[in-house]
Amino acid sequence: MAHDPKIRVAVSACLLGERVRYDGDTKPHTWVRDVLSREVTLVPVCPETELGMSVPREPVDLMGDPGAPRMIGVTSGEDWTERMNAWCRRRIAELTAEGLDGIVLKSRSPSCGVGTAALYPEPSAEPLQSDGLFTKVFRETCPDLVIVEDEDLESATDRQDFLAHVQMAAARRCD
Repeated sequence: MAHDPKIRVAVSACLLGERVRYDGDTKPHTWVRDVLSREVTLVPVCPETELGMSVPREPVDLMGDPGAPRMIGVTSGEDWTERMNAWCRRRIAELTAEGLDGIVLKSRSPSCGVGTAALYPEPSAEPLQSDGLFTKVFRETCPDLVIVEDEDLESATDRQDFLAHVQMAAARRCD
């Protein structure tokens, strides 16, 4: 299939090889960066850096109530929750206004994890699995949009399924 500029997929910027992670490292996903990019228009997004967090930066953890988690700096205790939630609402409105057919997010990220972000109900408790804050707001705002993590795209079948879903979403959006 040739590149279809009508199909737009948001992608965690670190999966495209951008050095935006808390430790300044990158986590490129070869299929997303080298193959999916030839099929659709990719829209890089990094909640932390777009919010204004530096690279490198202090890691953050999700803490507290699973229904309303807090994003807290591991060392400083700085609470990023309100700023992140406000940024998420603005950025998701921008992305959807421009047309969006799917999203690929970084697994285990406190912003982007799709059911794989660690959430600590209490500081010394064993973590639960949760959505990251960006994912949580995305699910609430766009419940019908296909959302996957990088780890959900490891097999050829999973990649074909994802591509078929975003193609169908684009067809519905462009009708």
